[in-house]
Amino acid sequence: MTTWLNRVFCEDALEGIARIPDGSIDLILTDPPYNLGKDYGNASDQQTVADYLAWTEQWVDAALPKLKPNGSLYIFLTWRFSPEIFVMLKQRMTMMNEIIWDRRVPSMGGSTRSFTSVHDTVGFFVNRKDYYFDLDAVRIPYDAETKKARSRSIFVGAKWLEVGYNPKDLWSVSRLHREHSERVDHPTQKPLEIIERMVKASCPPGGTVLDLFMGSGTTAVAAQRCGRNFVGFELNPAYCEIIEARLAEPAADAKAPKRKPGRKAPALQE
Repeated sequence: MTTWLNRVFCEDALEGIARIPDGSIDLILTDPPYNLGKDYGNASDQQTVADYLAWTEQWVDAALPKLKPNGSLYIFLTWRFSPEIFVMLKQRMTMMNEIIWDRRVPSMGGSTRSFTSVHDTVGFFVNRKDYYFDLDAVRIPYDAETKKARSRSIFVGAKWLEVGYNPKDLWSVSRLHREHSERVDHPTQKPLEIIERMVKASCPPGGTVLDLFMGSGTTAVAAQRCGRNFVGFELNPAYCEIIEARLAEPAADAKAPKRKPGRKAPALQE
């Protein structure tokens, strides 16, 4: 039974994850609460440090069995807790990258007692050496000036010059401001540009992406746009409605696998 595919369940991930069969997920891509006290319509971002780290370990241990043996995980974190969480994950997986997302925050305002924080930290982890990774799908094209400068005979026919270069581990992509067309009413919405890069690189076409904390639904939208399946969870009913609206937009439907209607979770069947 695959009644759980292409669904966002409006429920706690720890309560609903049992519906997902073990070994069925190609990529876990998730942006959990950072425990910075933000209002998500619940108290999920307002725990003690000890409770937050224990809760993180709990959902990680519930989610990792759902990954295929060659699956991967991307997790968004704040620098405040990434050291502890990375150490915990390293005991379970192999860390491939620490990606820094430069949010392009304007050089104004900020703290007067420390340096202004302008980045998020993303951990990229894999299960084993033969993990799926499609570099060609996310290469960045060289501009015409660079290609012209590499016109000497030793560069003629060089594949890398034609297909582009490997993205570095510093991703400079603007955070979403109110004027951005993809912006919705969610305090920590991530740009599609970032999420689509992860999906294309680490989930095969037709594969399945799991997001335990869907928020504004960007992971589901990115998967749908890229021809992948998705499954996820979101506690806040208002955010669930936002996700449904985003998934119904024509641009998102262009390359979409068939999606089950409705956001309410059915009774467990698996």
